[in-house]
Amino acid sequence: MTEQIASSPQDPDAAPFDPAFLPPDLALDPLPPDHRSGFVAVVGRPNVGKSTLINGWLGQKIAAVSPKPQTTRQRLMGILTRADAQVIFFDTPGLHRPQHRLGQFMVDQAQQTLPDADVICLVVDGSTPPGSADRSVAAEIAARAPAAPLVLAINKVDLMPADQVAERVAAYRSLAPAAADWVVLSALDEAGRADLLERMVSLLPFGPRYYPEDQVTDLQERFIAAELIREQVLLHTQQEVPHSVAVLVDEFKERPDGLIYISATIYVERDSQKKIILGKGGQQIKQIGQGARGQIEELVDGKVYLELWVKVWEQWRRNERWLRELGYALPRPRRS
Repeated sequence: MTEQIASSPQDPDAAPFDPAFLPPDLALDPLPPDHRSGFVAVVGRPNVGKSTLINGWLGQKIAAVSPKPQTTRQRLMGILTRADAQVIFFDTPGLHRPQHRLGQFMVDQAQQTLPDADVICLVVDGSTPPGSADRSVAAEIAARAPAAPLVLAINKVDLMPADQVAERVAAYRSLAPAAADWVVLSALDEAGRADLLERMVSLLPFGPRYYPEDQVTDLQERFIAAELIREQVLLHTQQEVPHSVAVLVDEFKERPDGLIYISATIYVERDSQKKIILGKGGQQIKQIGQGARGQIEELVDGKVYLELWVKVWEQWRRNERWLRELGYALPRPRRS
């Protein structure tokens, strides 16, 4: 169910890079002259599997993953370094029609990523036919990055009706340029992820490493910890709560005995949501904390003491000041 389609070739005037021009801190190990490097924007509508793909390629979790749409809220960078290439992934929020300032921030994060990408990976959910949201994403790509090579990742093949696969694939392929490469896969399947990765690497320009080989992301551990806490809130709550939740790590420090102490606040918009997160007798917040602590301990490779608080900020998704405090603010327009 995969097919190799002729993609835009490398610039015929381009030549392999000269390792002599590598930055001093990245020139310790000789690289092959055909080494490739560049930026891959992973885009699509909400809840199509973008973060699952990137976490899988990196072999560790940097992005929260849940069944809830719009789990990813900010542009996240993941770095995959191997002998022949360095791939810098940008995990983007799902493109959608925003209903508040937080939504506008999320859309802006995704839109700003497109023009700078060397390759674009358009991820779609093959378990359902393409809809207006998928067509809007394809139009954004065409408008903002018309020259970038594109690979179409038709995800969730395991959920496709067997008798509709060919028709579904054809429908999604119509959203991409005729020369675009495409792959049918499940983001949870290692072989499918590897196939998609190789196709994208082949489209990257020749170039050096931009980051040390042991660096996986530019995100601070406290930011990833906040995302892992929010992920657990999404997994343990339903209906009104998920989209109204934000998490801010107030303290993140290593104690003399090696224990990592983390204090974080979970923000919601209504008292009813706070009660849901706390749960009867505090059982819900206890489960959230246990799940998050296990994930964070894997991240820091050590023992963690996690303390969680819940606070109500009414309508924080529409409040400029609170959005800025939570790291979700749109840039202020410049005065002419």
